[in-house]
Amino acid sequence: MNTEAEPDASAELLELVYAILHAVRRESGPGAPGQLRFLRTLAACGCAQRPGALAEALGVAPRSVTSKVDTAESDGLVRRLPDPTDRRATLVELTPAGHALLAESAHRRHEHVAARLTRLSSAEQAELLRLLRVVAGQG
Repeated sequence: MNTEAEPDASAELLELVYAILHAVRRESGPGAPGQLRFLRTLAACGCAQRPGALAEALGVAPRSVTSKVDTAESDGLVRRLPDPTDRRATLVELTPAGHALLAESAHRRHEHVAARLTRLSSAEQAELLRLLRVVAGQG
């Protein structure tokens, strides 16, 4: 095994993965990546959440979530609700517009990834996916 090539290969893999993800995020349409991640996390919860729970799920400070909620609420993507179990607490839930933005963003991401994959033949696509599964520990 050539140990001199290993750092170059790992660095190139990281650069390529980053470049692909960055391009797909950029091409996915409206919404800052952090805001979309916030909305996707809220959607994944399946129901209204307290901001503190969202901060924990995102691994960020609660004040960061407060600003994301403020922005998303002003954009009509989420709404605040009183917590029925604690009148001092607030819950946050996606609005129909928030769900629609997430669906549109996911659709665009898939379109852009599919467009990139068309640069490869069907056999090359299958091989790329096979190799990525191996690298990811899933194959």
